[in-house]
Amino acid sequence: MFAHICLGADDPIRAKIFYDGLFMAIGGMPGSEIKDGDRIVYVHDDAMLVVGKPLNGAPSSPGNGGTIGFTMSSPAMVDSWHAAGLAHGGTTCEDPPGLRASSGFYLAYLRDPDGNKLCAVFKPGA
Repeated sequence: MFAHICLGADDPIRAKIFYDGLFMAIGGMPGSEIKDGDRIVYVHDDAMLVVGKPLNGAPSSPGNGGTIGFTMSSPAMVDSWHAAGLAHGGTTCEDPPGLRASSGFYLAYLRDPDGNKLCAVFKPGA
């Protein structure tokens, strides 16, 4: 459904450390720097994420109420993703990683160093 997702980051070097950790925890590759290092591109499982300085030159800011969800293949991968995020400058938010009775999904939430809200989700039977 989505071609790509872009997230703002005022410090692309800090963002690259964080997102490299997340993507490597799920079997992906470190990001590729483009536009003189102002933007980092990640491609994994036919999805693309771009992180970097806003093109309009204004400071980045997280969207209120927005969450970017990443599909995982197991609860262990969700936990690994969450641990990598914490180890690379992210902060946990919402409930701890685990099964959500209301949805039956195994979820973990993080905020990246710029405040963007991320979610790892394993959908049993999907």
